[in-house]
Order: sequence, then structure tokens, then C-alpha cells
Amino acid sequence: MIRDHYDTVKQNTGTSAVLCIVSKHRTPEEILSYYEQGERIFAENRAEELISKAEVLPADIQWHFIGHLQRNKVRKILPYVSMIQSLDSIALADVIEKEAARIGKVIPVLAEFHLALEDTGKSGLDASEADALFAHCEKLEHVRIEGIMAMGPHTDDKARIREVFTQGRELFDTLHQTYDIHILSMGMSDDYTEALACGSNMVRIGTYLFEK
Repeated sequence: MIRDHYDTVKQNTGTSAVLCIVSKHRTPEEILSYYEQGERIFAENRAEELISKAEVLPADIQWHFIGHLQRNKVRKILPYVSMIQSLDSIALADVIEKEAARIGKVIPVLAEFHLALEDTGKSGLDASEADALFAHCEKLEHVRIEGIMAMGPHTDDKARIREVFTQGRELFDTLHQTYDIHILSMGMSDDYTEALACGSNMVRIGTYLFEK
């Protein structure tokens, strides 16, 4: 069954999108089941869990952090992560810059935007804050902003999901005119096909691969 779901995801994404496997709450053995299929990008949303897995799993795994990142956790995860997908403030960017400089590392990041306004309590920037963040990050030597990340709304309304993902694509296109970005990370287990249809080139899938 897992293999069938994996084949479906690979067929749907094709070569157009990067598959980022969300491995939170999964065992190292479960992660290895996809590593052995050739996958190398895995994502976690808690610092301690990411570190514990990175220390026991193959060194060539590219760990992405996708959860709300507290500033006091930045120092802990930076030696392990290859990308932070949840940059949501200038203050956080400055902490990442400081800690990355301390260890001599340049860290790729995605700016996280909260576009589904009906989902209250979610982290992420408002679209109106985009230029200020991007202009600030361009001045930093150890933070490389490579694109944006957005989540679809928590609804079964496919039209509304596509509406939010279209907003994400339009925001990406607007920013791309000024900044050198190339990643649009949108789409999870329940809505990744809609995200791909709207132009996403990175999807974050966990539940569908491990539980469905």
C-alpha cells in the first residue's frame, strides 16, 4: 500500500516538483523505507525531533525545517538543516544570520506566508510584508532566501484551495520580478494536486505516504 501511494505521488509530481517528505512522528525505520527508494529530502517541524533523527540517519539526508521556529532553537538546528521553510519575520532572519555566521554556514530559507486568512492562529507573513523581508534578507551574508512557502486552507472546498494557491503563485511571480527566487513550496497530503496545478514546484507530503 505504501508503495502504491509513493508511486502515485511520483507520477503526479513527475519532474516538475520536488518531493519533500514530512517525517514528523515517524520512526527512523519508516524514513529509511523512502530513503531506500532514493528520496533525500525530509522535513520536521520540531527542533528536538529533527536533531535526534539527523544524528542516527544517513548523513546525506537534506533536512528541511517546516514548523514555527522559535528564535532560541535556531542555534540547535542550524548544523543539521539544509533549508528552513518557515522564515516569518525579520527578527528571525537576524537570529539565523547571527547563528549561521557563527558556524560559517549559508542557510537557504523560504519566506512563509499566511494566505488562508480563515485559518486563524497560523504562523506566517502577510503578503504586504513581503518586500520588507526580502529587501532585508538581501543584505544578509549568511541567509539566502530562495522562495516562498504557503499552506492551503483547512477546507474540503477545492475552489477555495485553488484560490489560495493562486494567490501564492501570484505573490511568487511578483517577487520573482525583483528577487532571485526559484522555489514555490505549496501543497500537502490533501491538496498537493491542486497546488501543482497552480504552479507549485515543491510539495510537502507526509500523511498520504505513511498513513493513507
